[in-house]
Amino acid sequence: MANSKLIVVEGPQGAGKTTVTDFIRHGLKYTNLYRLCGTADSTPTGKQKAKDMYFDLLEYIKKMENKSINLLFDRTFFTEEIYSRLKFKEYDFSDIYEKLLDEFSKLDFDIYYINLYLSDTNLYKTRLERSGKAITEYAKFNIESSIHQQEQYLKMANELSKKYNTIKVFNVSNDTDEEALKHKIKEILNF
Repeated sequence: MANSKLIVVEGPQGAGKTTVTDFIRHGLKYTNLYRLCGTADSTPTGKQKAKDMYFDLLEYIKKMENKSINLLFDRTFFTEEIYSRLKFKEYDFSDIYEKLLDEFSKLDFDIYYINLYLSDTNLYKTRLERSGKAITEYAKFNIESSIHQQEQYLKMANELSKKYNTIKVFNVSNDTDEEALKHKIKEILNF
């Protein structure tokens, strides 16, 4: 197994992915950070776009094997699968997801899947409010959506840990103070 790390940070809106990935990027030497948001096209045409994009991404990652660099991703094809499971997409992504996951698990990296969640789901309200203004209908939707996403991400993390021994799966509660969170991340990634 290579010494380089491949780290994917996933989780619902408001779970703290940006904070965690920024911390890892600046704390773990020789790390490139990639922020992916997938395709906004939720039609069957979007499925083909997502498929092409993520298989191309895997080819890029394969080219980075043995380059002595860590790769850090804020979202990847796992999010595409979650959004498909939650019916945010008009298509089922599971067939492609399984193929991507199989290839992903065989990459020559130390592979980490970090799933962020909030034990206290009421914190989503605070995190998704904008500028201290009263919560809007949009934010209410996001809170409910984040809670549903969290349920699916936790389920997915459980599936990964049971099926793939090459992927180190960590569910990390981001309810604690920032220093405790940083300590936990450093402990997981050994830096």
